Amino acid sequence: MRSLKKIAKVCLAASVTSMLAVPATPQERAGQGPTGPTIKTQVNLVNLFATVRDKNKRIVGDLKKEDFKIFEDNQPQDIAFFSKEVTLPITLALLLDTSGSETEMLGAIQETGSAFLSRILRKGDEALVMSFDTDVDLLSDFTDDRGQLERAVRRARINTSFSGGMINPGPIPNSHPVGTALYDAIYLACGEKLNTEAGRKAIVIVTDADDQGSKVRIEEAIEAAQRSDTVIHILLVADPHYGGANVGAAKKLTEETGGRMISVKSEKKLMEAFDEISAELRGQYTLGYYPTNSMRDGKFRKIKVDMANHDLKVLARRGYYAPRG
Repeated sequence: MRSLKKIAKVCLAASVTSMLAVPATPQERAGQGPTGPTIKTQVNLVNLFATVRDKNKRIVGDLKKEDFKIFEDNQPQDIAFFSKEVTLPITLALLLDTSGSETEMLGAIQETGSAFLSRILRKGDEALVMSFDTDVDLLSDFTDDRGQLERAVRRARINTSFSGGMINPGPIPNSHPVGTALYDAIYLACGEKLNTEAGRKAIVIVTDADDQGSKVRIEEAIEAAQRSDTVIHILLVADPHYGGANVGAAKKLTEETGGRMISVKSEKKLMEAFDEISAELRGQYTLGYYPTNSMRDGKFRKIKVDMANHDLKVLARRGYYAPRG
């Protein structure tokens, strides 16, 4: 298992704009042939992963290309690629909040988190596990070994400071640890892990979203996700004794990247929330288009996906960064 200690120092000192890399599929990294359709990364092809729900919030899985409309910076785009292929591999990062505010829920989070990984992962999929509190720790690097992932989830421990010391010193040095490094965790997961992957990429975070100690801002965390084409899903788990959840931050992180925020009020609802995220990940459409704006200026482009049937609601990322040079 590779440590993030060296990564964190380099990553947090670098500009967010330097994080793009040439992606490789999980099969290519393992030296295997693809088991299903893959999306080849091309500098001028924009890939979107969209989930569609009806008025009753049920996932709609029988749509056609003609049911979708894509706009980039308010300009209509021709859909060049469309698929409803559930076998496309998923590369997943599970991020667990181990700050003091999750003390009462950690056991349930570990139990349901392990079950979620076991149920969501299929042949060709891979996942990693990270925990974050005053620091960010990589508990398991990318693997398809469910046993290794379960053991990683079980190793997550609440990290609080006593007399200026920390139980589990992490990779981001901080002589005065404060709060929860949520944005740092997202930044690291996207910039140093998920940006080298292709296909469907997602981060699932169990947290109260109350960040008080990150070195990067929420905007930088979102940009890291957008540059790596990663969707962020958040299960909002909060203990009212610690001030509750930061709903605004959770919504911003998920909405800007095309993910969902689900508020979890009890341990009983936690597994249901994980099941909803599983349905999101397995119920996506793949859309691709060649933008009419061919400028390689590195600027942010806004994306809007509309449905021909206005009774349907689509979930997709809201933008991307054009290639530079």
